[in-house]
Amino acid sequence: MTHAAIWHLAGHRLLLDPAGALIWPDRRLLAVADLHLEKGSAAACAGHLVPPLDTQASLRRLWALLRLYRPATLILLGDSFHDRLGHGRMLAADAALLARITSGLRTLWVQGNHDPDPPSRMPGIGVPHHTEAGLVFRHLPGATTPDAPEICGHLHPKATIALRGTSVTRPCFVVDARRIVLPAFGTYTGGLDANDPAIASLFPRGGRVMLLGEKSVFSFAFSARRQRGSELTRPLPAA
Repeated sequence: MTHAAIWHLAGHRLLLDPAGALIWPDRRLLAVADLHLEKGSAAACAGHLVPPLDTQASLRRLWALLRLYRPATLILLGDSFHDRLGHGRMLAADAALLARITSGLRTLWVQGNHDPDPPSRMPGIGVPHHTEAGLVFRHLPGATTPDAPEICGHLHPKATIALRGTSVTRPCFVVDARRIVLPAFGTYTGGLDANDPAIASLFPRGGRVMLLGEKSVFSFAFSARRQRGSELTRPLPAA
């Protein structure tokens, strides 16, 4: 059993699952960012041979979350495919699983910089961004002080903590009272340290890093001025 963390944004109660998904129970909504499906096949096309299993692994993890939370709306926050031709390279079994995932739901494909167009022949609607009950869902973060609270992706945040004489690096959410940056959900996605200026500049007053554990989310204070991992806390209580 996994324990999702609770975070409140603009008065809305949200769950941050250790798999890297955001769940909005009151709206029956689940959001993930940066699947980068078919990144493995894109690497193969460029002559870099890697196991072509990333799409299958990512979709199976997403399918498990849908079975767990039973949302009515699925928001894919951009860069769902690694490039605009990625859906055409999918294996038939993977395409069938993606169609199964996106059918029967209100599926919104938010435009990303890697995939500006929604995949053809797949259920769902392509949108540049989406607003739900005052929260904006977009791929790229907005201004440092957004005009509305936002949930975004693109930056693939990760963080490093000290633990028992060693260090552990994991993907993470980065959050404050106005913004949530989601970790990359894809199997072959890398990460950008939360202290990098591209992320830290979005949180000039600090915030919290929500580090993904195997079954729990760990929270510690975030500021570019602090030593990484200096304020690691216990796992947050289960939602």
